[in-house]
Amino acid sequence: MTEITSRRRLLFGAAAVSAGALLTGCTSNEPSESEDEPAGNNQPAADDKPGKQVTIGFAGPQADHGWLNAINDNAKSRAEKYSDVTLEITEGSNDTAQQIGQIETLINKKVDVLVVLPADGKALTQVGLKAMRAGIPVVNLDRIFNTPQAYRCWIGGDNYGMGLNAGHYIGEKLKGKSGARVIELAGLDNLELTKQRTQGFDDALKNYPNIKKVARQAAEFTVESGQAKMAQLLQAQSTFDALWNHDDDQGVGALRAIEQAGRDDFLMVGGAGALSAFQAIKQDDGVLKATVLYPPTMAASAIDLARALGQSKGIGGLAEFEIPSSLTLYSAVVDKTNVDQYMSTGFK
Repeated sequence: MTEITSRRRLLFGAAAVSAGALLTGCTSNEPSESEDEPAGNNQPAADDKPGKQVTIGFAGPQADHGWLNAINDNAKSRAEKYSDVTLEITEGSNDTAQQIGQIETLINKKVDVLVVLPADGKALTQVGLKAMRAGIPVVNLDRIFNTPQAYRCWIGGDNYGMGLNAGHYIGEKLKGKSGARVIELAGLDNLELTKQRTQGFDDALKNYPNIKKVARQAAEFTVESGQAKMAQLLQAQSTFDALWNHDDDQGVGALRAIEQAGRDDFLMVGGAGALSAFQAIKQDDGVLKATVLYPPTMAASAIDLARALGQSKGIGGLAEFEIPSSLTLYSAVVDKTNVDQYMSTGFK
């Protein structure tokens, strides 16, 4: 059997495998834990019994945001837990042509499996197809390619679910208040994920007729934009009861604007799961009361999936003989009642 034929068999289900929360097993191959390890690495790695050596190529965008940096850290740290995994990781780029070139280099190196978080899913679809046609299974991480033919498995977060769960949390906190007013600090409006987060939030609020969304501003997922846009919202809205902020990085700036304005008459819900947000929630002396997760631990799970594909072996937890074609992670709400549980997953 040729190498490519063998790899093609991996694309269509030689492994009995599960993933996400089901990726658990023995820990015989796991080194001791470190307090400095990134999000998700306090969880047991999947099926730690050493097996066939697997080379995983990892390509992501430039780590110019706390969440993206956590993605890279999670992938590296998870791979290090396995004595049978070699990780070939690219420098990362937001230039689509450059990222395509990096992935093509990994294809030419004949890695066993590819994990790709594309800077632009649409623009990188063709290189995903190229890898699959070369017999290299692709685990598409978060930003999705245009066609399922470009990946064997997709794993990512739930942007609509973030907004939905943020809306329900705020709704439950305000459901006894007549004429409640909420505002929204969104992310980049030209991104589909921002639209999905807003849609989820709006849909949740429909369940609470006493609540009205009175203002919305779009920021840019940066501290500076969060501060500037939040200052505008505070000037325009003299009173409101709750704020849904899409991103904890821009939330750092939003909290600065709130503190400078001397406002503490509302509750704030963030998004993503930054360590700074968890710490503020635990301290509980400001407006930030909760954050809705968009977990960077998905990169660790992507490494688990890639290893399983490369070794053609099963991981207990699902009845099927193949790994799923897609895995959508849950957007859990973290507040003071459960923040200690999630503290180790917070990213800087």
